[in-house]
Amino acid sequence: MLICVKKKDKNLSLRTLREKEYRTLDTEYRTQDTEYRTLSWGLPRRTLNSELHEIRYIEFGKIAEIVESLCITACYELGGDVVAALKKAVQKESSPAAVKILNQLIENARIAAAEKIPLCQDTGLAVVFIEQGADVVVKRPAGQPGTTLLDAVNAGVKAGYEKGYLRKSVVADPLNKRENTGSNTPAVIHQQIVPGDKLKLAVMAKGGGCENKSRFRMFKPTAEKAEIIDWVVDVVRRAGADACPPLIIGVGIGGNFELSCLLSKKALLRKLGDRNSDRFYAKLEEDLLSAVNRLGLGPQGLGGDTTALDCLVETAPCHIASLPVAVNIECHSHRHKSAVI
Repeated sequence: MLICVKKKDKNLSLRTLREKEYRTLDTEYRTQDTEYRTLSWGLPRRTLNSELHEIRYIEFGKIAEIVESLCITACYELGGDVVAALKKAVQKESSPAAVKILNQLIENARIAAAEKIPLCQDTGLAVVFIEQGADVVVKRPAGQPGTTLLDAVNAGVKAGYEKGYLRKSVVADPLNKRENTGSNTPAVIHQQIVPGDKLKLAVMAKGGGCENKSRFRMFKPTAEKAEIIDWVVDVVRRAGADACPPLIIGVGIGGNFELSCLLSKKALLRKLGDRNSDRFYAKLEEDLLSAVNRLGLGPQGLGGDTTALDCLVETAPCHIASLPVAVNIECHSHRHKSAVI
């Protein structure tokens, strides 16, 4: 939106602007000679209140640089919560073979971090969650007026996968030619506008093997907790060793078709062991984890007590006639990093 004021108002500034003193024009009038002069471009409507908000600009290059770093560190450094969960599993595991595998996974994480090499050869599809403060604007590079926050994220992903020697795993055409883009872009980006002047970026390197085992189901609204648990357990059972257990299981309940799937992936960003703030769903997480581990698939599907390291549930309101549930499975190489600018 373009905000214009009369040219005679020489001293009018953004800070002194009041609702009775402005006029808005569509972008088609940008070049026309009128009695109004441009005060500002692209201001959100809320800045027209009596108290104007400061707009914070973040450099395009700064965003790209941080995304680049997140991509590399996510693929090199297994999160401390995951390492702790693996070590805890070693202490509780009854199968000698499973203990050996768990220790190998812990050693693999140590070597990757120390030598700065990928935890796994599948360095994943870059999935990026953005929480953009309403008072944040991207400062575009000179001479590139059409660039956006999404462009900055993709520039960071491209640089990160190149400089970090990470495998490029994205094909441009999903069904026909399937030619590799050579840059691991475009990333899958989920953007949300939130209050404030901060920009939060969370990057997940999502491997193909575990992602392929994710599932969705639309339950009848009369379904009960036990039915949900049974279905999630069956999804894990069918995934078997192909998803590279021990797993982290994200479950999205509610919303609609696409939102439940998004919730199941977003659940994976939570720290392992952190329970849902709602007691009912916190108990559901515990029940799911126990039921999944009773399958006995174990690490790498070779048997044991540790089929999953955690189950994390996120929810949203839904239609009275629906009960959508999605399961997003993550392998033991659970790679994600975040930063706040």
